[in-house]
Amino acid sequence: MINHYKDFLLNVFFIFFPLVFYPYILKTKRRVFLHRLLKYLVLSVALITTMSFPVQVYGLVYDFRSIPLTISFLYGGPHVTILLYLTLILYRFVMGNPNNLLYLCSLLPSFFIISLFIKRYSYYNLKIKVAFAVLICTLIKLMTVSTYLALNHRLHVLFDNPLPLLQTYLLQGLIAGVYVYLLEYVNKYFIMQEEIIASEKIKIVSDIAASVAHEIRNPLTSVRGFIQLLGKDGLPAQTRGYYQKICLEELDRAQNIISDYLSLAKPDPEYIDRINLKEEVEYVSHILLTYANYNNVAINTILFEAAYVQGDRQKLRQALINIGKNAIEAMPNGGILKFSLEKVNDTALLTITDTGVGMTMEQIKRLGTPYYSTKEKGTGLGTMVSFGIIKKMQGNIEIISEPGVGTEYLITFTILSA
Repeated sequence: MINHYKDFLLNVFFIFFPLVFYPYILKTKRRVFLHRLLKYLVLSVALITTMSFPVQVYGLVYDFRSIPLTISFLYGGPHVTILLYLTLILYRFVMGNPNNLLYLCSLLPSFFIISLFIKRYSYYNLKIKVAFAVLICTLIKLMTVSTYLALNHRLHVLFDNPLPLLQTYLLQGLIAGVYVYLLEYVNKYFIMQEEIIASEKIKIVSDIAASVAHEIRNPLTSVRGFIQLLGKDGLPAQTRGYYQKICLEELDRAQNIISDYLSLAKPDPEYIDRINLKEEVEYVSHILLTYANYNNVAINTILFEAAYVQGDRQKLRQALINIGKNAIEAMPNGGILKFSLEKVNDTALLTITDTGVGMTMEQIKRLGTPYYSTKEKGTGLGTMVSFGIIKKMQGNIEIISEPGVGTEYLITFTILSA
C-alpha cells in the first residue's frame, strides 16, 4: 500500500511540474507555432515520465497518462492533441508494450467523442470547466481501458475488483480538475497583467498628449501675445527688437520640447564607435563654456589618462551636454561646474559636480522619469533621454545631492581592452 502511495505521489509530481513553465508559455501566445510547440513539449514530458513510472493495482498497470491527454484536449487544441496521442503510441512501442495497434483502436473512440463536445469549453465558467475536466479524464481512462480489454477478451478484469479501479479513475479525474483550476488561475492572472500593461500604455499616450499640448501651448501663447504687440503703431525700434527676441526664444523653446519628444518616441539610428572619453569630456566642456559664462558659472576639468569606451559618439555628447546644462541651470547665482575623469580598475569614472541648489532624496528618485523636472519650464524628457543613452552604453549613473550644497553625478563605463 505504501509503495502505491509513493508511486502515486511521484506521478502527481510529474503531472504538475510543467505548470512551472506555463506562465512563460503564455507569453508566446502571439507566436502560434512556438506556442503550440512549447505546450506539446511540456505535456509530452509529463506523459512520458508518468508512463515510465506506472502503478500496479490488482494485476493491471496504471499511470496518469489520461491527465496530459485531457489538458491537451482542453488547452492545446487539435494539433497538440494529435501529436500527444501519436507520442503516446510511439513511446508505448518503444517501451515494448504489446498490441499497439489494438491500443490505438482503443484510444480513437475517446478522441472522437470528446472532440465533439470540446468546442464550447472556453465559454464555460470555472466550476463547469473543472467538472468537465474530471469527466473527460475519467471518460478517456474508462473508454480506453474498457475497449482495450474487450479487444483482448479480458473485460472481466474490470469487474474482479471494481472498487479500487473506480477509486483510481476518480483520483485521476480529481487531479485533472485541480490542474485545470490552477491553469485557469494562471490564465486569469496573465490576462489581468496584459490589461494592466495595456491600460498603462493608454495612460502614457494620454499623458504624453496632454504634456505636449501643455508644454507647447505656453511658448505659443507668449509668441501670440508679443506678435499682437508688434502690430501696434508707433512702437520704438528697441522695444520691437526686444519683442522679436522674446518671440524667437519662445519658438526655440517649443522646438526643443518637440525635439525631446521625438528623441523619446523615435530614437535616431546608432553609430557605434570606439570613443576616447577624455576627448569627449573636453569637447563637452568647451561647448558649455559660453552658456556657463552667461550664467556666471566657472568650468573646471580634471582629466587623467585617456579611457576608451564603446557607444554612439553623438548621443554620448547629447547626454553629457544635457546633464551639464541642467547643472549650470541649477546654479542661478553662479558657481562651479567640475568634470572629473579617472580610471578605477577596468572602469572609467566620470564625475560631474555642481555647487547649485541641490535636490532632496525624493527629487533624486523621480529624476529621469517622464514629465518630472526640477525646472519650472522643463519636461523631464531631456534627462530621461540622457539617462537612457548612458544605460544603453552599458553605463551606470548614480546621483548624490544635498539641498543648498550641490549635486554630483557619478557615471561609470566599462573600459574597452586595448
